[in-house]
Amino acid sequence: MPERLTEMLMDTWTPLIILWITVLPSIYMAPMNQSQVLPSGSSTGLKRLNEEQRVLHRSKRGWVWNQMFVLEEFSGPEPILVGRLHTDLDPGSSKIKYILSGDGAGTIFVINDKTGDIHAMKRLDREEKAEYTLTAQAVDRDTNQPLEPPSEFIIKVQDINDNAPEFVEGPYHATVPEMSVVGTFVTKVTATDADDPVYGNSAKLVYSILEGQPYFSIEPHTAIIKTALPNMDREAKEEYFVVIQAKDMGGHMGGLSGTTTVTITLSDVNDNPPKFAQSLYHFSVMEDVALGEPIGRVKANDLDIGENAKSSYDIIEGDGMDIFEITTDAQTQDGIIRVRKPLDFETKKSYTLKVEAANIHIDPRFLSGGPFKDTATVKIVVEDADEPPVFSSPTYLLEVHENAALNSVLGQVTAHDPDISSSPIRFSIDRHTDLERQFNINAEDGKITLATPLDRETSTWHNITIVATETRNHSQVSRVPVAIKVLDVNDNAPEFASEHEAFLCENGKPGQVIQIVSAVDKDDPKNGHYFLYSLLPEMVNNPNFTIKKNEDNTLSILAKHSGFSRQKQEVYLLPIVISDSGTPPMSSTGTLTIRVCGCSSDGTVQSCNAEAYVLPIGLSMGALIAILACIILLLVIVVLFVTLRRHKNEPLIIKDDEDVRENIIRYDDEGGGEEDTEAFDIATLQNPDGINGFLPRKDIKPDLQFMPRQGLAPVPNGVDVDEFINVRLHEADNDPTAPPYDSIQIYGYEGKGSAAGSLSSLESSTSDSDQNFDYLSEWGPRFKRLGELYSVGESDKET
Repeated sequence: MPERLTEMLMDTWTPLIILWITVLPSIYMAPMNQSQVLPSGSSTGLKRLNEEQRVLHRSKRGWVWNQMFVLEEFSGPEPILVGRLHTDLDPGSSKIKYILSGDGAGTIFVINDKTGDIHAMKRLDREEKAEYTLTAQAVDRDTNQPLEPPSEFIIKVQDINDNAPEFVEGPYHATVPEMSVVGTFVTKVTATDADDPVYGNSAKLVYSILEGQPYFSIEPHTAIIKTALPNMDREAKEEYFVVIQAKDMGGHMGGLSGTTTVTITLSDVNDNPPKFAQSLYHFSVMEDVALGEPIGRVKANDLDIGENAKSSYDIIEGDGMDIFEITTDAQTQDGIIRVRKPLDFETKKSYTLKVEAANIHIDPRFLSGGPFKDTATVKIVVEDADEPPVFSSPTYLLEVHENAALNSVLGQVTAHDPDISSSPIRFSIDRHTDLERQFNINAEDGKITLATPLDRETSTWHNITIVATETRNHSQVSRVPVAIKVLDVNDNAPEFASEHEAFLCENGKPGQVIQIVSAVDKDDPKNGHYFLYSLLPEMVNNPNFTIKKNEDNTLSILAKHSGFSRQKQEVYLLPIVISDSGTPPMSSTGTLTIRVCGCSSDGTVQSCNAEAYVLPIGLSMGALIAILACIILLLVIVVLFVTLRRHKNEPLIIKDDEDVRENIIRYDDEGGGEEDTEAFDIATLQNPDGINGFLPRKDIKPDLQFMPRQGLAPVPNGVDVDEFINVRLHEADNDPTAPPYDSIQIYGYEGKGSAAGSLSSLESSTSDSDQNFDYLSEWGPRFKRLGELYSVGESDKET
């Protein structure tokens, strides 16, 4: 039925549509209905139109079309006809074949190759794809040869209102200050519609509030949310839940809609003053509380939050403004009352304060509402405490002369119990500050006395600590420092500052200054030292020397004449009396030693000994010291040489008393004969490694550490030891720990087949009397002498 209706409409409207496409090919054309989208004209129809209206003339064209349209979301029992293609080369003999290619050709859009009708086979969605570009071509059905070049055309999907508005960024959150005026901007929301914004009103949105009135309003077209009521108070209600609707079709009936939520929070402003929870506070505090300790807290509540709720506290009135202070706790916003000065129950038992809390950050818009501060009264009661004794002074300074008598009173300290009970006080000295026990104190009245003599020259100051203790409560203790200054008295005589020894040149001149001496005094007079110098009465008329007082409190020694000679007198002693100006004056006598010396022409001292004249000319003291140094150096070289020689002669083997190897040692001794069994041990031959050990060499360090050889079992008598000795020789040659030189080891074996036989008497089975040594003379001169010795020995025994 739909195709039939479409064909009827096509036949009716063909002349008009062909004319529209020919004259105005670029004008947008909408379909007449859903089945008539965009039909194509034909040259045949065009010829009929020319016959009826001869006034129209145009040039010949092969394809007649512009655009085709199809509604989205169209659904029906049969495919929808989109349009028809036709060429003027088609004589109607079905020899032309229409071919369609491009977007969706063969799947979404199908063409009847005989008639050129295009059908949409699927349901289309403009939001997925708005238009399709296709290519049409007419070819010969038999040869498939193109009759005309291919032509491109567009099929547009026409929109319908099938998408509701959406809030992509929702839900929303916004804030606005409390107490805002009407029309204050809050936030803006945005909805989107997937429909075509150009065609119709499908995407034209209008906004409205479904929930949230009368507090807020929204602009219908801009979606700007504003406040609708004045003076909204955060302290009354802080959060509002607003529902916003967006509706398309310009808000008319039948339009689709979408909603979102906006959570609007009122932000705080400082529109509330602080308020104390109570108008009167009571606190109590012990009188011995430490300074700076908190004694109580007050609280001014503020309905605001954050910075707007911060307050500062201050004491504005009261009789304890200088005794107490108040500070703000940054965490809790409490006012903390602390003690600034010591409290005394006996002096004042209570205080009354007036404290004020004021906002730190004030909003000028709300000053008309009243002052942003509040006051409260604080009463503080001081309670009595058992306090330690209190000294009359925080420190004491006493002065005493160094010659003060023992047990004399130096001064007195006083203390009292500040409590009402007024306990008696006992005084004592902290002996850690008076280790030498130079002072005593009266436990009852606090008088300090001298226990040992003082010496200002040893110690000028003494610092002790006095302890005051309540007799009723020994835990209540106070301490006070006492400084004792020892005053000076003139009890020390002046003396020379150092041991002076003057040198006088033989060629000196009369009046020449020989030496300048100075004096010191351990005392410390107030006006400084002033010394008087003089010679002993018997030395006043001294013919050789005189003295002269200098302005700087020193003394110059002068020679009265010239021509002093070492040969005549080498040393002069000059006693000098030194006196101070103290009361009573003190004096001492110091002796100045003056040596006569030989000097050069410019006065340089060269020699001060008389024996220097007998020394050879040219040998000075420096030359003698150089000679002595050379002799000492020579002795050191000799000692080093002898030490090195002795070290070089030491044996290279570490030898101990248990060395089992037998070495040949020459003695001027012939031994003890056959009865001597100590000189040789046959066990050495049978077991050369008798002890597990080896003798290390001192001159080299072996590369490898060899373990000591295990001892072998003793060789039984009668066994041939040739092989045993050869093995031992091989081991000695290849042993890196062996001595660096050859050594002889004595074995009790002489080999096999010896013509002389064994000379050893160890295995002899006969007695001494059976021995005949005459045969030894046949062996040669050496053995002949040996035979004579044994023969002489035998004859001596018989005699």
